[in-house]
Amino acid sequence: MKLKVGVLGGGSWGTTVASLITRNAPTKIWARNPDTVREINEQQTNEKYLPGAQLSKSLSAYNTIEETIRDADVIIMGVPSHSFRDVITNAKPFIRPWVPIVSLTKGLEHGTRMRMTEIIEGVMPGHPVGVLSGPNLAREIIAGQAAASVIAMVDHRIGLSLQKIFTTGLFRVYTNQDVKGCELGGALKNVIAIAAGMGDGAGAGDNTRAAVITRGLAELTRLGICMGGRPSTFAGLAGMGDLVATCNSHQSRNRTVGFELGKGRKLEDIIASMNMVAEGVKSCSVVMELAEEYNIEMPISHEVSKVINQGNTAKDAFKGLLRYEIRSEEDPG
Repeated sequence: MKLKVGVLGGGSWGTTVASLITRNAPTKIWARNPDTVREINEQQTNEKYLPGAQLSKSLSAYNTIEETIRDADVIIMGVPSHSFRDVITNAKPFIRPWVPIVSLTKGLEHGTRMRMTEIIEGVMPGHPVGVLSGPNLAREIIAGQAAASVIAMVDHRIGLSLQKIFTTGLFRVYTNQDVKGCELGGALKNVIAIAAGMGDGAGAGDNTRAAVITRGLAELTRLGICMGGRPSTFAGLAGMGDLVATCNSHQSRNRTVGFELGKGRKLEDIIASMNMVAEGVKSCSVVMELAEEYNIEMPISHEVSKVINQGNTAKDAFKGLLRYEIRSEEDPG
């Protein structure tokens, strides 16, 4: 018998994942906006988040969380970090015991500094939790272009079962048991992507972007390992792979924010012009709190945080980076 899947979140990535996995499992999706639900059901499109994309005709959308997940064997959370806790709390009464819950969200919760799987474990104790993460740009994947991702579950047997649901055609999904590392890689790289975008917006070259990506990977790896992630995870799809895609792609929301900051636009104007969440804007202050707690030096992230939270400019950020002492590339500090 095929597993039934319920997806909570009708944004670009939630809709893409829901449309893909209908090939392997009966899938329902919940979206907040009634117009989005109607559009998915009647036209098989979601023009606000995936312009020009055609969704699976088998995908069914619903206005209520209960209708979406009450008979689901797997729950997929595709909502932004700032609304994640509210949505999983509202969903709790309708989720059957022991059903696996997978997060698509690459962010950290303000105040608690928790990862999304930690929120799930707090609200829904006893449920297997995991994360799908990697270099996954929704518009390319929904268009049928080749991509790879990682399904991370502590229980390898459950991971293998979910791998069969997520793997479709040119979308290849690998397994990993390092939930913490995969989740941290996805959240921490967003801040580095803003830095890469700032360089591009300010007119810096490919050499600058390569340096930001490479030193940024060193930063997020140091913190990620100290927080319990495995080194190999940060060298893989959920670490380096995701970072490279996010820092280079014009489709990346976080790079776009950085690019506009590099051109001199104000953050509030940039955010107002976007209809999707750039998680790095929300996460950068949390990342700096974690860096302080674990005594990890993260100069790129620190300068991005000052631009986002203290009103510094992209030019200030690059001047700030030049003031840092140059040490050995292998220095762990």
